Amino acid sequence: MTNEADKGEAWKEFWARQSANGKSGGGCLPERWGVIEKVQKSAWEAFLPGVPENAKVLDLATGDARVLRWMLALRPDLTAVGVDLAPRLPPPPPGVEVHPNIAMEDLPFPDSSFGAVTSQFGFEYGDSAKAAGEIARVLAPGGLVGLMVHRGDGPILEHNLNRRHQLQWALGENGVAEAVKEALREGAGGIDKGARIAAEIAAKGAKEFGQTSPAWEIPEAIRRACLMGRSSGAGSIAETIGVIETQAKNELGRIDSLAEACRTADARGDIGDAFAAHDLSLRETRALEDPSGRAIADFLTFS
Repeated sequence: MTNEADKGEAWKEFWARQSANGKSGGGCLPERWGVIEKVQKSAWEAFLPGVPENAKVLDLATGDARVLRWMLALRPDLTAVGVDLAPRLPPPPPGVEVHPNIAMEDLPFPDSSFGAVTSQFGFEYGDSAKAAGEIARVLAPGGLVGLMVHRGDGPILEHNLNRRHQLQWALGENGVAEAVKEALREGAGGIDKGARIAAEIAAKGAKEFGQTSPAWEIPEAIRRACLMGRSSGAGSIAETIGVIETQAKNELGRIDSLAEACRTADARGDIGDAFAAHDLSLRETRALEDPSGRAIADFLTFS
């Protein structure tokens, strides 16, 4: 299992890349599944009527602060604050105050300072008992808590476990990075040999998993690195391969943390008990479904 430091580094690298690229990525969501984002947005729109007027809202593990952006679009009366453990985040949407490098288990806010606390696919990545205690502490009397949490039987984890298998197939079972780096050390002809090795594994990956799979993407990226790096030499190509390996390792770390978060979210009784210990009751559990009727997440409301 990936350790906590590795998982933290994986998400740190993800949000740093999002920030540098000016993107608002979907974390572990497949980019083609725009329907999931529509379901998420609708769930937060349904949550808004219970949020007091002119309330201050705290979003945990906010990432690119999309939840707060959606809320402000409909409720400009709200004051939006987001926190995230990552030390570097994408620029926040207009009107949103974001605090990086903040753990949800140790919030730097006064007691009873928020009318609502939210989290989308974030709460279950933390320590449920400690996070619930901090939520209860900063929540004002009569406040509302909304948590969108993963499901272990949902398509998000399924998709990412498939990606993990394909990443491991390319880098582990077929060892494309190590095989090409070994070829590069052979001197004359090593670059061409490395490109051929990568091409063969890419073709196998495309045949077995498809041409948009990591099993094709990883060896194809290495093949292109060989071809485009001829003028700079084998050392430079090896450095590029190292970057590809690191990015793949970080994705594996994120997938491992997603799988662990799903286990935490599925232990629903433990989450309920964590909030009940601070006099917050579970008011509603609502399954969020895609158009086919498959549940992709659950929405929990506490007050």
